[in-house]
Amino acid sequence: MEYSRTEIRPGVWLTHLREEKFKTACFSVNMLAQLNRETAAMNALIPFVLRRGTAAYPNMAALSARMEELYGTAIEPVIRRIGEIQSCGFYASFPEDDFLPGDEGVRKEALGLTLEMLLAPVTRGGLLLPAYVESERDKMLDLIASRVNNKRSYAVTRCIEEMCCCEDFAVSRYGDEESCRGINYKKLSRHYKALLQSCPIELFYCGRADFGEMKAFLRERLATLPRGEIDDEIGTEIRMNALEAEPRFTEEEMDVAQANLVIGWRLGECMEEPDFPALYVFNDLFGGSPSSKLFLNVREKLSLCYYASSIIDIRKGLLLVSSGIQRANFDAAKTEIFAQLEALRKGEFTAEELETAKAGVISDLRSVPDSQSALESFYISQAVAGADYGPTDLAALVAEVTPERVTAVAASVECDQIYLLRQGETEPDGDGPDTEGGAEEDDEHAED
Repeated sequence: MEYSRTEIRPGVWLTHLREEKFKTACFSVNMLAQLNRETAAMNALIPFVLRRGTAAYPNMAALSARMEELYGTAIEPVIRRIGEIQSCGFYASFPEDDFLPGDEGVRKEALGLTLEMLLAPVTRGGLLLPAYVESERDKMLDLIASRVNNKRSYAVTRCIEEMCCCEDFAVSRYGDEESCRGINYKKLSRHYKALLQSCPIELFYCGRADFGEMKAFLRERLATLPRGEIDDEIGTEIRMNALEAEPRFTEEEMDVAQANLVIGWRLGECMEEPDFPALYVFNDLFGGSPSSKLFLNVREKLSLCYYASSIIDIRKGLLLVSSGIQRANFDAAKTEIFAQLEALRKGEFTAEELETAKAGVISDLRSVPDSQSALESFYISQAVAGADYGPTDLAALVAEVTPERVTAVAASVECDQIYLLRQGETEPDGDGPDTEGGAEEDDEHAED
């Protein structure tokens, strides 16, 4: 795999991975903006509206027909929150020309169509079409409202909102209902044009094309991109310490079959010079795997919960534990979760447990190059963070993590928020598995 990165236009960067083992290629274009409550919904809505039609293909039927002509090319909106930076754009997947009859030139056509969606949407009088804006706005309102349907993910979201109530990180990648409801086609058109002029843009390509060829082609196709003063000041504020001396506690009632306990920590002073390999290993040891302290002790040995797992956000510097419990077990489960963290602080884990955790992290990192979408997600996050190492490089560093580095991370974390989502009156007893759609947390909260 050959890695290259360069700036092809002011504030427009291309990350290029030449990899010949795939028969398809992927390409993404990502507009970056500071996450905030006033603009988050508009930023998120833009790709969905642009996906409705271009000047040449003015509706979804025409666009779909064109993508079918390009051997099933797929282009979809993608919205991310990376720390306190919002990334909005498109992800495209298409077959490589080498595997098509007669070298059809699909690659350039698919890339061109993706950029056409970004730069040449169908308009009337220079404004986005009201019907498209209103339709996609209503869909996004439904999407925002639907977050409550997965109680486990909802509880994590609410813990973050309470813990980071004074920070941009409390804002969802889709914004909130109030700001979304206030969007109209004139307002969104003005914001779209301003965003194109000022936002940093990250492009990513993984496939068989040569770096020089891709750079020249994309630079030519982006010649019409209007650029003004680029907003280079976007970034993430990392709070080292808890907001108050004692962890804040928030309790909410809802019609749930089991209580959902979420505990949030700041990663603390270790984020001054983050030891990312040690952070990954610490999380795996604590609650990030079936061999973790939380799973083996809180769930399996003591049966205090239906599930218990930890996730980290290394861009924002947060650690979250999510657990499904009976309300009567709240105090015992909370106490035991803190006890398992204390055990890591004291170095109470065996060499075998450490090696198992490292092996799990290394396995996950080494699997990233097997998927183009995983590679895209990894490198976009790296680009936003200003990092230049790949998953294989990071895996090699994980292998060198020592017990002392893990205990240093554990000693640094500081509890900031405890959140409990519980049933209002009486909670049904039961000893079954998670019944609230207990899939993994929303990818917005997953570790990088």
